[in-house]
Amino acid sequence: MILSGGSKKLPDTILLSLFCLSCLAGCTQQSFKGEADERVYRIIDQKWMDEFGTKANYKISDVEPSPNDIQIEKTIPSGGVLSLAQAVAIGTAHNRDYQTQKELLYTTALDLRLTRHIFETQYFGGFSGGYNSDWNDEVVGIEGNLGFNRLLATGTFISTKISTAWLDVLSGNMEGGMASVLTATVTQPLLRGSDPKVVTENLTQAERDTLYQIRSFNRYRKTFVVSIITQYYQVLELYEQTKIAENNYNTITWLSERIEKLTNAGRLPSLEFDRMRQEKLIARDIYVQTIKEYGTLLDLFKISLGMPTTTEIRPDENILETLKAAGMHYPDFDEDKAIETALYQRLDITNSADAVIDAQRKVYVAADALGADLNIIGTTNVASQNQGNRQTMQAADDYNVDFELNLPFDRVAEQNVYRKALIILNQRQREYDLAADTIKMEIRQAYRDLKEATERYKLQSEGLSLAQERFRKTFLLMQYARASSRRVLDAQNALFDAQNEAADALIDYAIAMLNFYRDTGALQVLPDGMWKL
Repeated sequence: MILSGGSKKLPDTILLSLFCLSCLAGCTQQSFKGEADERVYRIIDQKWMDEFGTKANYKISDVEPSPNDIQIEKTIPSGGVLSLAQAVAIGTAHNRDYQTQKELLYTTALDLRLTRHIFETQYFGGFSGGYNSDWNDEVVGIEGNLGFNRLLATGTFISTKISTAWLDVLSGNMEGGMASVLTATVTQPLLRGSDPKVVTENLTQAERDTLYQIRSFNRYRKTFVVSIITQYYQVLELYEQTKIAENNYNTITWLSERIEKLTNAGRLPSLEFDRMRQEKLIARDIYVQTIKEYGTLLDLFKISLGMPTTTEIRPDENILETLKAAGMHYPDFDEDKAIETALYQRLDITNSADAVIDAQRKVYVAADALGADLNIIGTTNVASQNQGNRQTMQAADDYNVDFELNLPFDRVAEQNVYRKALIILNQRQREYDLAADTIKMEIRQAYRDLKEATERYKLQSEGLSLAQERFRKTFLLMQYARASSRRVLDAQNALFDAQNEAADALIDYAIAMLNFYRDTGALQVLPDGMWKL
């Protein structure tokens, strides 16, 4: 580059540029993070449709929460009783898999932000300077450039740069001064790579990938909420069974004392009392095992919630009464209607259908790559300089228009890509068919499970009533020496089993109902983490 001399002071423009550069260096990491967060969640908010679900609890942990997010301060009361709503809230806030899903949503949108940037005006600039001394000359100089690149949807690539250099000769025979060069290049493909659908394919895919991830996140939220509620119900069932086992042990202990008195009075043989003592040991063993199983399942549930296993909590036993009061009922629609609803509402099947469309676009793009390249390239260079002690500017302009033609003689790689694209299209179609068949199977199974759970609970409820009445009558007969202790024990064991089976049937029904509405896609997650139909 031609340089000119004169003053030994840096030009004002260069001083200003250095000042701007120092200001840019002051940008903090936090400001970059904040800008990235703002852009990412603007993208997500724009693509999030109402039918996907409530826009809540989707921001990563180091970002300010949205107004709809669950607030979990002081969630667990001092008594340690954890309600169902509180469990879902804590799980949503702290479950590790849930946090990973939120981060995956964020990074997908972040990738889209970068892909969009490819079609934005990209500015660049920089400065360099130095001091040089040899046996003849001693010089100091600064060179700077500023420009931008821009890719258009038509494949047009525009690049513009202005460069300025300043040289001051401290000693020697060289001439200092300043020179500037403006360079602009425009490249336009006319054949391969000129179709906007081809040029913007990566952007189109990134846009759709973000949409898919929003759908996947909302689908995951439904399955997550159902899984937390299911685990809560299972813990509640075991908690209820520990109470049943404890009551069973206490009842057998009380019966043992009664039979001991009757044996001492000579109204029952001693063998009856020995049998009762053995049953008491068995009841105690069952109670101890149930306590252990409950503690193990509770710790696993705490891990699912993302809380320390040392946290003292227990489920709200009033929920069982609420479930009983709600009663049993079949869904409002039959199996065929449920399948139709699922195929229309399920977000995962929508993603699978859109994947077929993506594969069709990939075939189109691969076919475009089989053609010839023809590019028109226009270039201009405008230079000016102020050399030596002359006060006049010298300018030189240079304009060029060229073309490049690449005939499609060797397209083996492109041919392979095209053939693979056709195969992938067939694969995506089969995957969609499989997804649809799988959903139909899930709905049919969920519907059968719900019907079975409903009938089973009715039967077990009736069986519990009969077992309670049987125990009451058998105990009265024993009081009057008209029934043996063995019959009383049989009645108590039957009552114990009936109580456990009734509790299990109730929980199975509640879980089956949740699974059915989850699989149909009718279940909606509320901002507080709970659900509605």
